[in-house]
Amino acid sequence: MALQNRNPDMRPIAVNLLASFATAFLATAAMAESVITPFVGDYSGSAEVEAYDGSMVNRDMSVAIRETKEGFSIDWSSTTYRSEKATQKSYHIEFKPSDRDGVFAAAMTKNVFGHEIQLDPMKGLPYVWARIVDDTLTVFSLYVTAEGGYEIQQFDRSLAKGGLDLEFSRLNSEDAKMAVSTHLKRQ
Repeated sequence: MALQNRNPDMRPIAVNLLASFATAFLATAAMAESVITPFVGDYSGSAEVEAYDGSMVNRDMSVAIRETKEGFSIDWSSTTYRSEKATQKSYHIEFKPSDRDGVFAAAMTKNVFGHEIQLDPMKGLPYVWARIVDDTLTVFSLYVTAEGGYEIQQFDRSLAKGGLDLEFSRLNSEDAKMAVSTHLKRQ
């Protein structure tokens, strides 16, 4: 109303500007959903993995990829079988579009203002982001170790007939490497 009282000619400009902002916002949200859509689903599989001690262990893996209101989420778990003992790890991360095309920021915690932010690797927490290039969804995790070294993990999940091909690699400043390759079937 204040615009209408001061200058009636400004009202159409203000309405057009508002419409432009709304269209840009919706287009960004739609873009995030459209690039993740082919990956959405539940997948599971298993692999034989070389442990740090050189022994071979079996590992079951599953992943659930979902579209969210502002981007997408990934839930994954792995169960490692050593002798008679099974160890399970599970993770949930939400991703939102960044200012870079095809690159998504992790929203893993909330700040004091209630905004979702990434974790702080200087506190031993992972700095996580994702990207989608062609038919591959990649999630990166960067850790700063207590000694000031690093560990980076890379999960490449590529669209494949009947599911996803998973390529996992881990590299750290101690020159220790680990890799896992398997096919995860769509459930």
